[in-house]
Amino acid sequence: MLILFTQIFIFAVLAMSYDLLLGYTGIVSFGHAMFFGIGAYSTGIFLDRMDGSILALVTGLLIGAVLSAIVSFIVGVLSLRLKSHFYAMLTMAFAGLFLVLAQKWRSVTHGNDGFTFSIPDAFKDREVLYFTSLLLMILVFFGLRRFTSSPVGKVLQAIRENESRTESLGFHILHYKVIASVIAGVIASFAGSFYVLTLRFVNTSVFTMDITLDALLMTIIGGVGTLTGAILGAGIIEFAHHWLTGLAKVHWIFERWIILFGIVYILSVMFFPKGIVGTTMHWFEKRKYARVKEKQGTEQKADVAG
Repeated sequence: MLILFTQIFIFAVLAMSYDLLLGYTGIVSFGHAMFFGIGAYSTGIFLDRMDGSILALVTGLLIGAVLSAIVSFIVGVLSLRLKSHFYAMLTMAFAGLFLVLAQKWRSVTHGNDGFTFSIPDAFKDREVLYFTSLLLMILVFFGLRRFTSSPVGKVLQAIRENESRTESLGFHILHYKVIASVIAGVIASFAGSFYVLTLRFVNTSVFTMDITLDALLMTIIGGVGTLTGAILGAGIIEFAHHWLTGLAKVHWIFERWIILFGIVYILSVMFFPKGIVGTTMHWFEKRKYARVKEKQGTEQKADVAG
C-alpha cells in the first residue's frame, strides 16, 4: 500500500501539471510524456553514473527540470501558434522523437531494455519515499493554486474561455501559453524523476503515449480546472488498475483490465460530464442558487403581504 499511495502522489503531480494546460489554459497536448521521460532519464542516468548519492539525485532533478523547461519553451514557441488539434498532433510527434532517441541512444539509455540504478540510502526506506512524494504533491498543489489565482493565472483562464477576446484586450496570447507550457513541463519532469526513484529502474516506457493518456484520463475523470480533481483522478485510476489486475487470479476477463476500465471511464463521463469534482461543485452551486431564489421569493411575498 505504501508503494501504491506513493505512485498515486506522483501521478497526481503529473495530472496537476496536465490540468494546468487543459483545465486552465485550454491546451490539449498529446506529448506531455516527453517531459515526464526527460525527468525520469535525467535522474536515472545521474544516479547510475554517480553511484546513487544525494548529490546525484539533486543534480538529476535539476538537470531534468532545466531540460524540460528548455524543450517546453522551444516546443511552445514553435507550435503554440497553431490551433489546438494541430498543436496536439505536433506535441505527439515531438514525444515520438524523444522515444526514438531513447531507443537508439543505447550507450546512455540501454534502449528498450532500460537499466537499474542505486538510490540514496535515505530513500531505500519506503516510508521516507512515501512522505517525500506526499510533500511534493502538497507543494505542487499549493504552488499551482497560488499561480492559477494570480493575475497570470486569470489571463490563462481568459484564454481558455475566449482566446480572441483576450487578445483583443491587449494580451500577447503566445507569451502566456508558453509560460503555462514551461511550468507544466517542469512539474511533469519532477513527477518522472520521483517515478523512477520508486522503481529504481528506467526504460523507454516513460516516453510512451500511455503516460500522457493516463494524465489526460486522471484530469478528465477528476474534473478539469480544479487541481483537486487531478489528485482524485490519480487515486481512482491507480486504485482501479491495482484492483482490476489483482482480480486476474479470479477470472481471465480481468487480465483485460483495460476493457473494464474503459467501461468505468465511459460511465463516469456520462454521469459526471465535468468530472467528479467539477460536477459535484456544479450541483452545490445549483442548490445554493435555488435556495437564494427561494429566499428572495419568500421575502417578496412577505413584502407584498405587508
